Amino acid sequence: MHKFALPPHVLDNIEKRRGGRHHIFDTLDPAKTALVVIDMQNYFVSPDMVGEVSVARAIVPNINRLAAATRAAGGRVAWVTNNFPDDITESWSVMMMDVFSPERRAAMLEHLREGGAGHPLWHELETAPEDWQLYKTRFSAFIEGASDIEARLRAEGRDTVLITGTLTNVCCESSARDAMMRNFRTVMVHDANAALTDEDHNYSLGALVQVFADVMSTDEVIARLTAREAAAAE
Repeated sequence: MHKFALPPHVLDNIEKRRGGRHHIFDTLDPAKTALVVIDMQNYFVSPDMVGEVSVARAIVPNINRLAAATRAAGGRVAWVTNNFPDDITESWSVMMMDVFSPERRAAMLEHLREGGAGHPLWHELETAPEDWQLYKTRFSAFIEGASDIEARLRAEGRDTVLITGTLTNVCCESSARDAMMRNFRTVMVHDANAALTDEDHNYSLGALVQVFADVMSTDEVIARLTAREAAAAE
């Protein structure tokens, strides 16, 4: 698990912007909430893959806890994975041809498509039949044309997304930024996201928390999702 810590200047900034508050969202309405799990695929989670993010295996229990709690409270669980179509080298040539080496590009094209060994979800993730399993063709699930997740969420009246998965500073951050820009209440779950290093993880969350997203732990999210049920039981 990553060692999570926000720098003092980031804490100062968010306190000034929020009138002394650390969190944007004190409550989470399960009926309006979706847990969005990003790219927890073999390609990124398996130790046998070139794209391995080792911390991704450590966050699996927290993602499973969040998924179970979200379902039980009446929220939606969405498993979103990369699926690169045949035209990806043309439609996204900057990423495929310029950003990555030929070796890494070949591995991505082999594994991040239906039928590739790296494409399926990691086997320890606990999915349910009612969950959504969606593909995206860009790092962000919420950028226009990448997936239909926004339309699905709008149809169910869901305005809040809990972002988990890997990599914190790439697909998860991209999805969180675009979700907020599309007017979704956005939460990054810091102990259910994974990057290659603690530094990458914390720099990303430090940037997001200042404007784009709330940042909470798994326990904090679950407490908010179950608050109404707990209050009713008292």
